[in-house]
Amino acid sequence: MSWKFKRIAVVGSGAIGLYYGGRLAANGEDVHFLVRSDYDAIQKNGLSAESAHGDFHLPSVQAYSASDDIGPVDLVIVAWKATANHRLSEVLPPLLHDTTQVLTLQNGLGNCEAIAEITGPERVIGGLCFVCINRIQPGIIRHTAGGKVSIGAWNPTGEGRVVELTRRFKDAGIHASAVDHLEQSQWEKLIWNVPFNGLSVAEGGVTTATLLANPKTEAEIRALMDEVITTANALGLNLDPKLAEINIERTRPMGDYKTSSMIDYIENREVEVGPIWEQPLKRAQQAGIPMPHLEQLLIRIKKRLP
Repeated sequence: MSWKFKRIAVVGSGAIGLYYGGRLAANGEDVHFLVRSDYDAIQKNGLSAESAHGDFHLPSVQAYSASDDIGPVDLVIVAWKATANHRLSEVLPPLLHDTTQVLTLQNGLGNCEAIAEITGPERVIGGLCFVCINRIQPGIIRHTAGGKVSIGAWNPTGEGRVVELTRRFKDAGIHASAVDHLEQSQWEKLIWNVPFNGLSVAEGGVTTATLLANPKTEAEIRALMDEVITTANALGLNLDPKLAEINIERTRPMGDYKTSSMIDYIENREVEVGPIWEQPLKRAQQAGIPMPHLEQLLIRIKKRLP
């Protein structure tokens, strides 16, 4: 019997969680949001999205301040920053029943493993968001470009769940696609995240346009991208070297885009150092693969942080 889901919980109602959870709710899905700082604003005003794919407003949102108040659901979407993963063991168990599946929409490497420690590997699904989106006020998000979600099973038994998730995301107007090899897709996203998120912090809090306007910095972006691709392929994956140029050319039209790490840095919030930079470097070192550009970038990032 194929897996179906009804009740959904979104853990982490920042820009990503509010956007994708909001799209699902706007399409009639039964979505329950675990909300922290925006709780009062969302209870009062609902959820609003200014979106390149069409604005939407949900005047009434099922928002909660504790997962115990939500109770067991069929699908949990983990959308908070990986810096909050130390709370997974507290937040996830009240949301689980015997067949609950957990979809992580988080950046970097190691998130599926963190969830699997609590749920078991058979429940874990990975999703990668390729989207320009920011939370501009409590309960209000601005989506300027992109929106694609690539969904893949972390455990080989999960393909049927991936098909169902992809179908339901598409029904909600989300550009979703199933991927056969989740780890490869994770490294493909690192091609962008490692240099742009990293240098936006290392350079003191600057936008993607500022990074690309400097020939020296653009050369460093290319070197980091090539290093990620080379490392992934040495680990047995199959990343096309042309992805570096494709990612750069996709970024130019984004203008003065503020990366998520840049926003965290300038607002004195914890930056996702572990999954985006430390984990790829650790895996490379364990395999004896040199990543000198990433090593230097990580040093520069840490010098900027408290």
